[in-house]
Amino acid sequence: MSDVSHAELCALMERLEVLEAEAEIRRLQARYMFLCDTPLPEYGVKDDAERIDLIMALYSDDAIWEGVGDYYGNQFGRLEGAGAIRRHFESFWGQKRDPKLLLNVHYLTSEQIHVDGNTAEGQWVHCQPWIFSDGKSLLRSSRLNNAFRREPDGSWKITRTRTENVFVAPLTQGWAEDFARTSVLMQET
Repeated sequence: MSDVSHAELCALMERLEVLEAEAEIRRLQARYMFLCDTPLPEYGVKDDAERIDLIMALYSDDAIWEGVGDYYGNQFGRLEGAGAIRRHFESFWGQKRDPKLLLNVHYLTSEQIHVDGNTAEGQWVHCQPWIFSDGKSLLRSSRLNNAFRREPDGSWKITRTRTENVFVAPLTQGWAEDFARTSVLMQET
């Protein structure tokens, strides 16, 4: 058996680093969506302020969060920097909503992750049903084109969330009769 050359070993290490980066980015994006779900499945989170802190820990200080296209461009606009992004989430969860949001679950699909050294971009399609306390429900679908950066400590952070509406469709009242009012998924037994 011949020895592996230095060049082959370096190429193998580079491929491994890309695979590890893709896995970390996949977990990062999924964690973001998980924390945005209602009811929040993260056990032990006391309130929406703590939820927002957990979400903001996923973002770089210079991150951008934007809605683009005819529908989301007008609805969300462009937010630059962690402070502006935090205020966006505070305006969503930090208020008493009427009607109250009872269910919102994010499903991710069509994943593509492209790593280039210490930066990466990822594209997904996501779909999410919404159920409100007044009986109204809708189904949203969006395309995501997000960017990520490896920080000096080796962790990956979101540097851009860009979302574009695919469709919003009303659902008939009562389409989902049984759904969790609170989540105990992560609760210790």
